[in-house]
Amino acid sequence: MTEAGQRAVERLEALGRISDDPHFLLRTFLSPASRQAGDQVMEWMRAIGMSTDRARDGTLRGILPGSQPTARPLLLGSHLDTVKDAGKYDGPLGILTALAALETLGNQSLPFPVHLLAFSDEEGVRFHTTYLGSRSLAGPLDSETLAQRDASGTTVAAALAHEGFDDGVEISYSSDSILGYVEAHIEQGRVLEEAGEALGVVSAIAGQSRLTLTLTGRTDHAGTTPMPLRRDALAAAAECILHIEAQARAHPPLVATVGTLHLHPSVSNSIPGFASLSLDFRHPDPVEHRLLLARLHDTLHEVASRRELTLNWSIVQENPPVPCDPLLTRHLAEAIEQEFGICRTLVSGAGHDGVAISALGPIAMLMVRCRDGLSHHPDEFASPEDIEATIRVLVRFLKSLANT
Repeated sequence: MTEAGQRAVERLEALGRISDDPHFLLRTFLSPASRQAGDQVMEWMRAIGMSTDRARDGTLRGILPGSQPTARPLLLGSHLDTVKDAGKYDGPLGILTALAALETLGNQSLPFPVHLLAFSDEEGVRFHTTYLGSRSLAGPLDSETLAQRDASGTTVAAALAHEGFDDGVEISYSSDSILGYVEAHIEQGRVLEEAGEALGVVSAIAGQSRLTLTLTGRTDHAGTTPMPLRRDALAAAAECILHIEAQARAHPPLVATVGTLHLHPSVSNSIPGFASLSLDFRHPDPVEHRLLLARLHDTLHEVASRRELTLNWSIVQENPPVPCDPLLTRHLAEAIEQEFGICRTLVSGAGHDGVAISALGPIAMLMVRCRDGLSHHPDEFASPEDIEATIRVLVRFLKSLANT
């Protein structure tokens, strides 16, 4: 491996050891581990000659001015936070391969500035709302987001006020002020691995709706309430979950997931009178997304009505499908073809920071093969060979863009 490739692998391992929990990898918004990881990444940025700054929310920026410092900058990067019991590659791979590509270019000045970004929060683990770091690039967060609370009751606004970096600067961009945003990311699926290909490009990021569904019936005695008289919230939730699964299976590429289920009173001898479940609903086509979600809404309300329960349907977050920019994607695809002779195009079912940044300018994504398609899992893995290939492709991409 090249020295830059070896350093990227070693740095991924180093960040993988920085965690808020001694038993598994976890870094959340403004946590001690996130601060420590941020300090380390800033040190690596400075080591290749980048000037650095950090926002109040912990998002980092390293800047190489290029030969035309006032030109629109190209943004590269990804996120530093993780899910609970995470792998080492989701997020940091995009930061560290971009850093290695810039290091590989060395003194070859580009005709535009490059801003390398490491976002403080993409996964949304602490406040259950995604893209806090990248959304802030477009200006202050909206009041609804600032009012979101974590498990301790702390709001986003309070966390920023009392836990944020006092010396933080504003890192923001106006609409159309950037050349584009490009992110390398593990695929989080098995398409590339099944095809025997290391890298691919993304045509679009699927639209995503996050909802909380609340079913309210009546809590009764488990032994004395006849079955026909029950208004069982858990039984209704189970039927709803099966309808959700059936709709997704019947309408690919729709994917729908119920990831949490909370009951009350949640004891063995009482019929549950309350059930709350999460719904993650994703489709790459905006028309189909809206149509299928509306159809599901009607189906689940029919379930609740038939069982004499009430259903509260609450949209927590909604992101429309985001197409990737054809020009930036073509440059990436040509770089991959020069390396491997072939380039596959994928739709990303996972959300990425590019969703938020697309409000500012064009985006593109480079997907990297991951073993068994595993992600959000401690066994998540991208091989050193594929990591080095990612760096080479990013170098080719930057040179190609510079000659446009």
